[in-house]
Amino acid sequence: MSAAVDYLAQEKIWFDKLRYDEAERHFYERMNGTSHPAQELGANSILQDIARARENIQKSLAGSAANGTGDQGELVTQIKILELENHSLRQVVEDLRSALSKLECRVSVLEKSPSPAPCTNATSVQLKTTSAPVEEEDDDDMDLFGSDDEEDAEAERIKEQRLKEYAEKKAKKPTLIAKSSILLDVKPWDDETDMAKLEECVRSVVADGLLWGQSKLVPVGYGIRKLQIQCVVEDNKVGTDLLEEEITKFEDYVQSVDVAAFNKI
Repeated sequence: MSAAVDYLAQEKIWFDKLRYDEAERHFYERMNGTSHPAQELGANSILQDIARARENIQKSLAGSAANGTGDQGELVTQIKILELENHSLRQVVEDLRSALSKLECRVSVLEKSPSPAPCTNATSVQLKTTSAPVEEEDDDDMDLFGSDDEEDAEAERIKEQRLKEYAEKKAKKPTLIAKSSILLDVKPWDDETDMAKLEECVRSVVADGLLWGQSKLVPVGYGIRKLQIQCVVEDNKVGTDLLEEEITKFEDYVQSVDVAAFNKI
């Protein structure tokens, strides 16, 4: 046991190395100043960025205020110009109104005045020189009125003659007759109905302005066929109601009549 203690006493072991390393690290940090100055440098850069941002914001606000002031000044100038133009236009309107009122007054005075407007000297001389012949021709004026009556009577006679000729010419002109093409579907009672007899009954319908045309038998179903027949009618003489009424009178053969097509010619 004593030999082991002696061996350890002679052995050179550094039990406090960690403490010495920590002290050395603190020493060099104080000498180099790496920790606190680095933090202060970062804080200073942030403060500088904030100061620049504030300066830019102030400049932008000042520029926008200046632009707003300039726009407002331009708007005020335009408003003043418009007010001046409005004032000048009002003055022009007032002048026109006054001129129009003066013109109306002159027209009313001229309409109310019984005597003619004053004439020049030359006109008065001409009136004096021609006054005597006018007095001598009073009887001729009466003759002129008589001749006007005769001319009116002659014009009236000519007018009546022309109207009569126009009426005769219009009466001779052939009038256009309105016609229509009608396609009728005539249905029998059943498949045992004599279709030839049915068509004969249909064509036996005669009227002024009615002309029967082609016909054919069209299958309907279950062996039943219907009669399709064409006819041309004058509109003012024959109508579809008349045709249906006359054809349905043949009750032994005809069940119903329908208009399949109707076209103006």
